[in-house]
Amino acid sequence: MSSSASRILASLNSLSEWVEMQKKAIEIFRDLEKQSVNADRLTLVLMTRQAFQHMIKTLKAFDQWLTDPFILNYITKEMLVDVWETTYKLLNELLKLDIRHTQAVKEVAEKMIKEGKLPPLLGIRGGGEEEHERRAFFPL
Repeated sequence: MSSSASRILASLNSLSEWVEMQKKAIEIFRDLEKQSVNADRLTLVLMTRQAFQHMIKTLKAFDQWLTDPFILNYITKEMLVDVWETTYKLLNELLKLDIRHTQAVKEVAEKMIKEGKLPPLLGIRGGGEEEHERRAFFPL
């Protein structure tokens, strides 16, 4: 076997490790899903953020694949169609979730403001650069 083929096979081992890590993530998030039924708000926030972080990591890896000539040599058109169709479904679900919850947060906030129920920490919130990178909740 040539040295190039050996290097390629060695690189493919890292793909096996990635697959095993993703399978483990499925198990972990399945267990978290079972726990979510009795979770308090803070736990739900932490679980959701952990899921977001894993999704971001996975999306970044997929994006890197689509720019890697080595990997692109081995991706068939059928595989790309599968990635696109699944991506499109996930994107639509994410956008619907974002719209639904952004509208709900706005409605709850407006109701609370009308009732005079402002969050007690509202006055100490800063307005640094990070503030401009996320959706504004209250314009301070």
